[in-house]
This record gives sequence, structure tokens and C-alpha cells, in this order.
Amino acid sequence: MRQVYAGVMSGTSLDGIDAVIADFAPADGGACRLLGAAHVSFPPALHSELFALQRAATDELARSSRAACALADIYAQTILAALAEAGLEPDDVIAAGVHGQTVRHRPEEGWTLQLNSPARIAERAGMTVVADFRSRDIAAGGQGAPLVPAFHAALFQSATHRVIVNLGGIANVTDLPPRGSVYGFDTGPANVLLDLWHARHRNGAFDRDGAWSRSGRIDGALLAALVSEPYFARVPPKSTGRDLFNAEWLDAKLGGRTLAPADIQATLVALTVRTIADAIRTHCARATEILACGGGANNAAVMEALARELAPRTVGTTAALGVAVEHVEALAFAWLAREALAHRPGNLPEVTGARGLRVLGAIYPR
Repeated sequence: MRQVYAGVMSGTSLDGIDAVIADFAPADGGACRLLGAAHVSFPPALHSELFALQRAATDELARSSRAACALADIYAQTILAALAEAGLEPDDVIAAGVHGQTVRHRPEEGWTLQLNSPARIAERAGMTVVADFRSRDIAAGGQGAPLVPAFHAALFQSATHRVIVNLGGIANVTDLPPRGSVYGFDTGPANVLLDLWHARHRNGAFDRDGAWSRSGRIDGALLAALVSEPYFARVPPKSTGRDLFNAEWLDAKLGGRTLAPADIQATLVALTVRTIADAIRTHCARATEILACGGGANNAAVMEALARELAPRTVGTTAALGVAVEHVEALAFAWLAREALAHRPGNLPEVTGARGLRVLGAIYPR
């Protein structure tokens, strides 16, 4: 019998919502089969509000609640669009895993906050919803992130020693040795600073194909200042987000330097690549194959620089294994919903630092 689940993800990059419909018992015997997918961009007003809610502001409680309701409506809309592409109805879906939009992540204080309204999604989409995936791991002493390595292992582990690099707003790596423990952590910024700087100077959401960064030159002194951030030297388990890597952090590191904006963009690409490569060389040294996913995998400048930095390892994307880079995280939360309903653990203590395996997610029946 088919095991059809939906998965929804809107990440740190705030580039919109991705939803997938997947069968985790495909007839061909594979790990899963994509049945349908959809992407919906945030309306400009909601995008601005979500960005503003990343930091302390007035009337946060009411504003966050209104944003959560608006998010839930768009999450449901995106799920239904993916269902339409798959030619399925809500009754065909066992459950939808919906991560929510992270606006604060403070595991060192024992909490994290993802804006979401799962009950509203269950009403609008007409299906069981699983949400609030991070909090149980944090309650068990973990970081609550990254949560995708367990899914990476289920989907991508093989006889080849691979590393999966997720290039979202924040970058994280998953070490997948052929045998032994799966390992992973957040390395630091991927797109979050690149998008911020591009929006500030070019009035666009992102630097398509890294074209603007290619027009600049890396500034060695600035790169040294950026990589001096203590987070990069911290020993995993560790996770991060906009709470650290934000406009204030970048402006402080710039320290009044008068550089061409394109040179700063080129240096931010170098920061992303250097910190990922250093993490792989230090913690995943035996890996021979690097596969990227997430929106940043479409940035040719980042991918080419990663290939140079990590040679002689091969560097490609998950598309080589038949999984589009934009679908991996949404598929992960469909899988995590499946694990929750089966009462199976979804975290990896080696990754998050939790005291043990835990079932993740709260269930909102249809």
C-alpha cells in the first residue's frame, strides 16, 4: 500500500514555501517517490513582516499571531497546489509535516520559535498535520537542529562516503559514512548574508547565479575578520540562524571599511565556501563525494568555489540522485511526519546533542 505524506518547508532565506507530496512505499522499492510539488512566494507584506519579526519589536505577540495565521493559509494553499499536481485529494494523504517559519532559535536558553498554526492548516487543507518538530529535542538538551540528517541518511546513504550540504539561509552538513554514525551540524551562513547584502545594494531578492559576486574581488582582510567569528571554531553539536548572522553582525564585521559592494559580495561568497569547506575537512575528512541541496545549490559561483576548495573530492548536487535541490527539505519534513505517526524517533543525538532518541512533532488530526 502507498504511504503518501506531504511536506512543507519555508526556510531562513524567506524565499517562499515549498511543498511536496511523496510516497514512502513506492512500487519500485526505493526510499520514496515524489508525486507532486509546488512553490508559493510570500506576499510582499508578509515577507516584510516575517523579516521584521526576526528581531525584537513592538506588539510582537499580536503581530506574530497574525503572521502565523497568514502563514498557515499559504501553507495550506501550497499543499493543495502540490496535491493538484499529483492528481490526489486530501483524503489520500496520511499527514503533512509542516516545520513553520523560524523567527528565533535560542537552544542555549532552552527554546526555539517557529511561527505556525497547525490546527488552521488541518482545517484549510483537510488533513492531519504534524508540526513543532524542534521543541522535544531541545527539551532533551539538544540543539533542535539540524533535523534533516536522519532523512539524509534514509535517502542518500550508500557505499560511497558522502556529505550532504544544505545551502539554505544557513548551511548545514550531514556526514554519511558507509558504516557508522551519521553526523551533522550548522556550519554558518549560506545565503542569509548574500541575500541581505544583495537586497541592500541591488534591490533584488538574491544574486542570480552569483553574477554580481563574480564582478567583485575577495578582500582578504575582510574575510579574515568574518571567519574570526567564534561560532565557526565551536565544536559540534551546534546550530545557528539569523539570531547571530544578521545585518548587525555584518555591519560590525565591516567596521567602517570602504569597499565596493561587489567586493563585499564576493567576500561573503568566500565566507560561505570557506566555512563549509573547513567544516568538511575537520569533521568529515574521509568523505569523497559532496552533494549540495537547497536554494544555494543554484548559485553557480558558490558551487564552483566549493568544487575548487574541496578538490579532489567530487562536488555536485542531489539532482544527480534524482532529487531536485529545492525538494530535499520539504521531503525531510514529510518523512519526519511519517516517523512521528509511527512513534519512531526523528532526531539523531550525535547531531543535536540531545540526551537520546526522541519522537519529534505534535499531531493535529484532520
